[in-house]
Amino acid sequence: MDRPPVGEVQDLASLAKLDETILLEEIKERYAQDRIYTYVGDILIAVNPFKDVGIYGKEYSDQYKHIKQSAHPPHIFAVADAAYQALLGRGGRQPGNQCILISGESGAGKTESTKLIIKQLVELCKGNTQLEQQILQVNPLLEAFGNARTNLNDNSSRFGKYIQLKLMQGHLSGAKISEYLLEKSRVVRQNHGEESFHIFYYLFAGEQSAQLGLGQASSYRYLTNGGRHVANQLDLLSRQKADLTNAMDLVGFTDEDQANVFAMVASVLHLGNIDFQVNEDDDSTKVTDSNGPVRVAAKLLGIDSGEVEACLTCMVTVTRGEYVKRNYNKQQAEDAREAMAKAVYGRLFGWIVNKINCLLVPNDLDLNKGFTEIGILDIFGFEDFAKEGGKNSFEQACINLANEQLQFFFNQHIFHMEQEEYKREGIDWTEINFVDNKPLLDLFLVKPIGILSLLDEESLFPKGTDQSYVDKLTKTFAGNSYFTKSQQTTKAVFSINHYAGKVTYTADNWLTKNRDTLPPGVTELLQSSSNELVKTIFRGQLTRTGSLALQGRRSASHKSKQRKSRLSSGGQDTAMRKITVGAQFKNSLGILMERMMASTPIFVRCLKPNYMKQPGHLDTQFVLAQLLYTGMLETIEIRRKGFAVRPNFVQFVEKYKILKDLKLKGTPEDCISILNSARLEGW
Repeated sequence: MDRPPVGEVQDLASLAKLDETILLEEIKERYAQDRIYTYVGDILIAVNPFKDVGIYGKEYSDQYKHIKQSAHPPHIFAVADAAYQALLGRGGRQPGNQCILISGESGAGKTESTKLIIKQLVELCKGNTQLEQQILQVNPLLEAFGNARTNLNDNSSRFGKYIQLKLMQGHLSGAKISEYLLEKSRVVRQNHGEESFHIFYYLFAGEQSAQLGLGQASSYRYLTNGGRHVANQLDLLSRQKADLTNAMDLVGFTDEDQANVFAMVASVLHLGNIDFQVNEDDDSTKVTDSNGPVRVAAKLLGIDSGEVEACLTCMVTVTRGEYVKRNYNKQQAEDAREAMAKAVYGRLFGWIVNKINCLLVPNDLDLNKGFTEIGILDIFGFEDFAKEGGKNSFEQACINLANEQLQFFFNQHIFHMEQEEYKREGIDWTEINFVDNKPLLDLFLVKPIGILSLLDEESLFPKGTDQSYVDKLTKTFAGNSYFTKSQQTTKAVFSINHYAGKVTYTADNWLTKNRDTLPPGVTELLQSSSNELVKTIFRGQLTRTGSLALQGRRSASHKSKQRKSRLSSGGQDTAMRKITVGAQFKNSLGILMERMMASTPIFVRCLKPNYMKQPGHLDTQFVLAQLLYTGMLETIEIRRKGFAVRPNFVQFVEKYKILKDLKLKGTPEDCISILNSARLEGW
């Protein structure tokens, strides 16, 4: 059979012959025609156009409702429809809970794809109109507080999220957001050419900036990179700020909520501008200007400025009933300042997510009982900042580990579990090989000698350093093909051979980031704040994934047990207090995998067409590298040769009962009867 014209193939699995050249030809030609979507069986490839291609209006939304995949050109809306139909037991997919997994490099378009899928799902499961409007505003709201401009992406997600849409008989009843690994370190430091979270720049737009005690954005230590551009972008920032407040209004945040949120965000900037100087008499440290930023920050947080100074410059401990004061040196004071700033922002973000979750559950419904679910995963893309002259730190290691876990999940579903089922069914099948990345996951996750376990171990030692940690890694993983030691023995650097390529990590501040300790005096001070929001946030417990525990929906018995636990452990849960960021992230990955394994997955593979974020240009080698490391050639082969459509007995009988003039019930015997009537062989 002749090959169709280049660019006209909507499903690459339908091609009789396929190699790297043909694959690239098809995707490149389709991209040139603004056909950014292509199927590989039931998997969707989405190439970021870096422009509006005009295919997301109401006419397109209506076109992709209750359809067969082959009825219309490939589209992100079709993915939403397939998940919804499967949830209701329609179509050829396995019925039951569904999850849509969106993956790709940073800047490949994952967050935009997530918003489009949610938009179409809301259209499909019409129910509570107010709830639908709330859900549609969640993504832009969270982007303001959790996204930032990086060298790879102007709107990069600096946290991962799993959105669970809860349905009853096909109608939307509620939703829940789970967030993972907010990049808190971005609050106090960014790579060259990058910016902090969007919300910090919105604060300078409008009259509210004066009320928050803000001056020129460029004068703030934590906005060193992006602050200088604010003065030239005030109109844009005003519109973005208005969009945010509108989203917060629609979701259900009160005016008081919003005022408190903006005050806490502004307090972080003022904290960052606190300077310290050394006392010549005793080498202790003091705040340079007691009437400057420290006073403004304290006022916004509802605490005493003198106590803030004390918490940042010394530590008071109780030894044998006596109070012992230990002065910080200048570096320790600066570390305490940065820890406080990160804690304020991190806990605020957790509270925002919890507030959204409370507002997205009408009438206090229990979403764990009797509801079906469609989950959407939007997680940070694979990153290698070293390509742009930057450094890959602890956050990039966690982000890339998450992507390794997703790639493993993809491999298991598309290759391993698929071929195992063929063996069980006795199907004559030639094994298709794939790159198994489980050894790399073991390198990171196995106890007690994985990369994260060794980081926890080194973090326990008071004299542990980043260099001693890397030395331990080098000794432990000598000979491991996935680990490469640095040739620069004086630097805490090592490389990992990821599924997406070799990445070099600089381990500066890894132990500090993993410990994520906040001076106890700071915690106690914030817990005593006159601001109810600040007090609530810092009195709340952290879960084993590091997120802020949900307040206000717990039973009296649970609260009683929690109170007793706090009393017996000196005011807070000891286990929660000591858990490291690495351990939190491992727990998050485990919970995420459990949720996905309990659902039927649909995969969306997002591709970044070029490194420069230019519309209309597809770099063939850059795109080919993404296709190869994600295993798309092998995926196409297994989808072409395999059995992607799998109706159950009832669905099969319902579709083909016309071939048999009998009343059929949907049993295996009924299916055999239909096949025999059609005189089919080889089944």
